[in-house]
Amino acid sequence: MEWKEHRVLVVGLGKSGMAAAGILAGLGAEVVACDKEAKEEREVRWLGDKGVRLVLGSYPELEALKPHLVVTSPGVPLWEPPLRTARLLGIPVWGELELAYRLLPPRSTVIGITGTNGKTTTTALTGQILKDAGYAVKVVGNIGTPLVAEAVKASPGWYFVCEVSSFQLETVELFRPRVAVLLNLTPDHLDRHITWEEYVRCKARIFAAQEEDDFAVLNYDDPVVRELRKQTRGRVFFFSRSQRVERGAFVQGERLYLDLGDGVRYLCGAEELALKGGHNLENALAAAAAAGLVGVSARAIAHTLKTFKGVPHRLEFVGEIKGVQYINDSKGTNPEATLKALDAYRQPLILIAGGKNKGSDFTLLARKIRERVKHLILLGEAAPVLWEAAQREGVASVEVVKDLEEAVRRAHSLAEPGDVVLLSPACASWDMFKNYEERGELFKRLVRSLGEGGESHA
Repeated sequence: MEWKEHRVLVVGLGKSGMAAAGILAGLGAEVVACDKEAKEEREVRWLGDKGVRLVLGSYPELEALKPHLVVTSPGVPLWEPPLRTARLLGIPVWGELELAYRLLPPRSTVIGITGTNGKTTTTALTGQILKDAGYAVKVVGNIGTPLVAEAVKASPGWYFVCEVSSFQLETVELFRPRVAVLLNLTPDHLDRHITWEEYVRCKARIFAAQEEDDFAVLNYDDPVVRELRKQTRGRVFFFSRSQRVERGAFVQGERLYLDLGDGVRYLCGAEELALKGGHNLENALAAAAAAGLVGVSARAIAHTLKTFKGVPHRLEFVGEIKGVQYINDSKGTNPEATLKALDAYRQPLILIAGGKNKGSDFTLLARKIRERVKHLILLGEAAPVLWEAAQREGVASVEVVKDLEEAVRRAHSLAEPGDVVLLSPACASWDMFKNYEERGELFKRLVRSLGEGGESHA
């Protein structure tokens, strides 16, 4: 596209929106960027220096602005006024992901990874496998660095391993991953998508533009995901913890194997994985299949599976104080993620949970808490709903605190040697924090402050 001929409205000035606005301005487009929140000047001043016209605390009138294109941040729902009006007027609405895909250099290879849980770990693991194998690779998307920020800097032939959210997939058109990975599906973000069916439809859009020479990697053990094989034109490969699959990655006799149609290859023993927990076994299988499909050898895959220890804020060991381990799972933003976190430990647990509810049902989580958790400490907007679910299921020890600092202090006072204090909120962070990273970083600082003057091994 010749961007100098285009007027573009960027809606939402989060990380993705700011990156898109700055890059479009650099390409010569006339850019207006807006956010209904009044941003601090220091956050957005650099966009003004690039020639971006800023509208903060409100939205501009589209009829007067007459943009050729609207680019939206993933956090902005499609019912927001500028997006709704643009669609009514026939103005294209792209997400940052769609914009980025159109800006990729020639011969780029995209591995897109989505699902309700495990996206970040699987994306980081897949990227590390490619990096260790000598590929020119960028790890991007919902994991932290917007794809658009790397698309304009990369050289032809690069690989992009991209974590993709349902919010981003709402607005894709041409986005076509060479390998599309769908890890699992459980109800999430129903405050945004409203229905389970709409959530599944958005996730399945990762396959929408695939062709017959592309690949789809699906979780055979998840019946909803397995059925989505019908929605891609690409070649389907499965991964499974429970049975051998005809094409894909699987576990047999506590050993991981890969068969992409060219013979069975042994990867490693399950006990050799650096990432522990059954959910990470699934993540490892998915990453192995994705990497194998772009040509990485079984030997190279196995090396990284044995050495990759995980990502921040996902079952992250923070420290041990007087025989008590403290674990940061701030990225556990829905009940299913917290269920998996609880299953990852055999020790007695003190769970810190709560935040902003995304329309989740906490019944199954409360049952698991009754079985596995010594003390439950709740905070945030969702605390009353979680408390009610815990009471219905007979959880014995539950209390509500005002903030994370009080939660950590209370957990510390309740913990005994051999216990694990686990922050796994089962909720989003937006009621008290900008994002789960900010929440996790505060948890780590609070834990480390507990260890000052005492026994701490971080």
